[in-house]
Parts: sequence; structure tokens; C-alpha cells
Amino acid sequence: MTINTQRRNLMKALPAAGISFSFPAVAATAPDPWLQAQAIIDRVSKPLTFRKEDFNITAYGAKTCKLTKVKAWISHEEQDDLGTPTADAPDCYAAIKAAIQACHDAGGGRVVIPAGDWFVAGPIVLLSNVNVHLSKGAHVYFSHNPADFAKYGDIDCGKHGKLTISRWQSNDCLNYSPMVYAYGQNNIALTGDDWTAILDGQGGVPFNDAGDCWWTWKGKQKTINSIGQGTTPNFKAGKMSENTVNPLNPASLSTVAPALTEAERLLIQGEGDKWRADAQYLPALSEAGVPLSKRIFGIGHFLRAPMIQIIGCTNVLLQGYRVQNTPFWQHHPVHCRNLAIRNVEMHSHGPNSDGFDPEACDHVLVDGCTFDTGDDCIAIKAGKDLDTQYGPSQNIVIQNSIMHSGHGGVTLGSEMAGGIQNVFAQKLVFENANWQTNPLNTAIRMKTNMNRGGFLRNFYVRDCTVPNGVQISPSFYASLPGSPIQSKTVATAAGAIVTFDCDYTPISDNVRTRPPVVDNIQISNIRAGNVTKDGKTASCFQAIVILGPVASDYNGPLPVPPVLPVTNVSISDCDFGTPVNAAAPWFLYNVKGMTLKNVTIGGKVHNTTLSA
Repeated sequence: MTINTQRRNLMKALPAAGISFSFPAVAATAPDPWLQAQAIIDRVSKPLTFRKEDFNITAYGAKTCKLTKVKAWISHEEQDDLGTPTADAPDCYAAIKAAIQACHDAGGGRVVIPAGDWFVAGPIVLLSNVNVHLSKGAHVYFSHNPADFAKYGDIDCGKHGKLTISRWQSNDCLNYSPMVYAYGQNNIALTGDDWTAILDGQGGVPFNDAGDCWWTWKGKQKTINSIGQGTTPNFKAGKMSENTVNPLNPASLSTVAPALTEAERLLIQGEGDKWRADAQYLPALSEAGVPLSKRIFGIGHFLRAPMIQIIGCTNVLLQGYRVQNTPFWQHHPVHCRNLAIRNVEMHSHGPNSDGFDPEACDHVLVDGCTFDTGDDCIAIKAGKDLDTQYGPSQNIVIQNSIMHSGHGGVTLGSEMAGGIQNVFAQKLVFENANWQTNPLNTAIRMKTNMNRGGFLRNFYVRDCTVPNGVQISPSFYASLPGSPIQSKTVATAAGAIVTFDCDYTPISDNVRTRPPVVDNIQISNIRAGNVTKDGKTASCFQAIVILGPVASDYNGPLPVPPVLPVTNVSISDCDFGTPVNAAAPWFLYNVKGMTLKNVTIGGKVHNTTLSA
């Protein structure tokens, strides 16, 4: 395998050990933890500086394109006529690449994408000291054909294409390039004048005669009683997807991991051949210790690339643009330090269209953003299976932002094997504007399980509103056979304002040997409003659902490691509105000492300490 080390010389080290930053240990243990939040804000808010020279992409040959209308998917279940570049649209990939390189070679500056419609059939790759800036009215249409993102990567994988070092759901892989990408860079920015500056992933625009689009590759949905997201665009049983057994993947892990014992192989593969579907095969490679160089996906596989992925970078600014219709996660910074995302509008209702997923990052600020997503608005990640080399996500502040549709408003996990700590969320509006047809599933959410493991500690939330509540009917995940948590009984997928789920979709993971640890959660001053739907006036199905780790899910060698309850949860000065399930306003399992202080649910004030 050939790696171009001149373009990004840090690539050479990643397959062996990953990029290494030295982070100071910071613990939010001061008498007022919000002082630590302010220190994070102050540090990340220091402005980046760039040379005062503009590099207009038109000087490097970029030309605007004409548009035509096409019937495209705009969500899981809806279609509309959207504008898309005509078949003869000029491709601006080379011009933008040349402008970025010239800017970088000159010592930095600003690469300007002017107003107009631009077609880009390849990735925009950011380099150090470069600010790529979209002018007011600039609309970048990335190619909707996945093959265009397997042409320009640094690693030639033959029939699978020229691929990029990436992460997919927190596992390292060689895959289709993200549409905006950076690796090992310093002092970079992606900015726009306002929300008419648009990065468009065209995730729902068909790329073949069968009508398939990026989103089709999601495959079968798993959530039980999902509202507004119950199907996958153009997917039918038997069609290839990330959840369909891929014959390109070997029939046995012993082919790619011959050092595994038979017991290890059987544990990782599980029963049957479901593990050969791409979405299961990649985690299996991680569990088996297969190196990155052998984790080849791309052409012939069905793992959708993130829209914007920034790996191993320092001093990063994302500001002032709109991103829409993304194939997969909208923003996925991995192992970055000092990153701010400000005043960005994130609008994508397709499968897995998370808005912002910082993974194993240190010192992150989310400020003044609007989220309208087909999955979690924000989901903090920290590695999965054995891919924990980057350590925890930590020192993150989320504030002054609005959440509309999505699964969770502020979510931690589910991929969190490296741990999450010191997260602060304040002054948020979980607006849930689409509550009638595509409601926000839950406002504050944590999800992990016996596979994802990890820890969550020092999570602080204050001063938030939920004016239109959350989904008022319950949604569920299937449980494992023999579990004390019966399927279709606990509303962990949707229906609660606060949801902590340590048994997240357990049937999805074959290896379940890492009990999670959850400790020190403080939530205060949350105000929820009711809506009237289907004859019910309510804010939620239940106010609080905390499902701690389920010991019976463990399937590793004996003795079973400690399976600890969720501890030190404090909820104070909140009004959660009126739950549909007034008889059981909360659900607790394996929780020790959850304190409610001045918490109003359905008009009743609670001051109590609960364990279960």
C-alpha cells in the first residue's frame, strides 16, 4: 500500500499508533464547575489569524454551473423536486484544490468561493493556515455519485478506489473521502458569510437508474415505533446496504486475522453471517486487531462518508454557513484540539444525519448553531471496540443553540469506549419545531452498552427550554434474550426528556465485555412545555428514563467485571411538563442515589432520592 507522505506526512504514523497530542488533565471538580466551562470558552474563543490575501477559485479555472430539477429524497419518507447540477456541469474540484494549494504554499490566506452554483465532484481538502470561505449566495453542490469520492484519496486500493484514511462510526477505515476533509493540519477554517452560503451533500439525489441515493445505503431501520423515520429512502429487502451481508467480506475472520483463537473468532462473529454486513464487519476488524491497512472499504462497500471530517487537527474554526442533505454525519472532527463551531445551520433529515459529532477531541466550543437533523443533533463520541487510541472526548461546551428534529438534542455516545468527561451544556432551546410529524426524540441523551463501554463523568446541563416537549409516544430497541429488560417496554429510543441508556441496541454488538461507568451528572433549570396531539396534551411520554448497565448482557470470560450502577445524578429546579405516562413519570434500572430537588412533573413537585 502506497501512502503519499509528502502531502500529509502524519499519515505514515496513523496505522501504527495514531496521532499523539499531549493534553493536560483537567477535571471539573471545582466548587462551581461552570468556572471550568468559562475557562474552556475563553481558551477556544481566541481568534485564528490568516494572511490577508484572497485566492478566488475563479482565478484557477472554476466556473459556475446550471441547474436542473430532479425528484429527490429530502428525508426518510419524503421526496421533492430539488435543483441539481446538469449532466454537463463543469467540475470545480481541480480549481478548488489548486487554489487551496497556492494559498497554503504562500503561507496561508483565504480561498474564496464566490456567489453562484458550483459543482464539485471530489473532496475539498483543507491545508494548514488556509481559510476556505463561502461568500453570500455561494452554493456548493458536491457530486451525489459515491464513485467520485473514491478517485482522489492518498491510498490506492485497486478495485476499491483511491481511498482516504477515515473513521466510520468511530472505527478506523480506508473509505470514500468525506466531502470536506483535513488530516493533521493546524490553523484551518471553513467559513461562510451567512446561511445562504451552502455546502450541499445531495444525499437524497439518485445516482443510478434504480433511484438509489447515498441514503439508500442505510438499509433496514432498527428502531421500534419510529415516527417520521420508519423507512429508508428507496431501500427494499434484498438490496445491498451497510446492513446487508456483503459477499466481498470473507466467510471467516480467520482469513484476515489468523492469530485469533477459535473462541475469540466465534465471539466476534456471533451467530450466523450478519457480521459480514459492512456495518458489522468493520467493528469486527477492530475487535480482531486487524490493522488499518487491511480495513479496505470504498467501491463495492456501503459505508457512507461523513460530510465534513477533520482528523488530528489543531486550532479549527467552522463558522457561518449552512450544510444540508449530507450522506452521513454532517460534521465529524476526530482527535482535534481547540475547535470552535459557531453560527452554523445544520439541516439534513436523512439517515444518520447527525449534526456535530466531536470524537476524542479536547477543548471544543459549540455556540449559536441551529440543528435540524435526521439523527442526533450533537453526539459526542470517543472510539469504539479497540479503536480507542485517541483517548477521551473532554472539555466541551455547548451553548446558545437551537435543536429541532433529531434523535437526541445533546447526546453522549453511543461510541464512547475511550470515555467522555467534562461536558457543559447551557442556554439551549430544544425547539422541536417539527413536533407534529418528525419530533425530537429526546432532549438530553446518553447511550452506551456492554460493547461500547467507556465512561461518562462530569456532565453538566443548565438553563435550557423544551417549549414543544419531545416525542410523546415511546420508541424502543430490541433487548437480548434473557434480559431483565423486555423488548418494547422501556422508552429508551424516544419519549423522555432526559434519557440515559446503558443498554443501547444491545443486539447490534456481538462482543459485550466492557461495562460502562456513568457518574456525576448535574442537570438544572430545564423548562418543558406541552403540545396537544392525538387528543393528548403532554410534553413527553415519561420525564426521565435511566437504564443502567444490564449485567446479563455480558458474554465474555469469567469472572464478570464489576457492573456498576449509574451514580451521582442530580436533577434540580426543573419543570418537565406533563408526561403521557403520568402513573410512571420516570423509569430507573441499576441507578443509585438519583436526587430530585424541586422537580415538577405533571404539576407535582418532587424532592426525593431514588435508587433502583
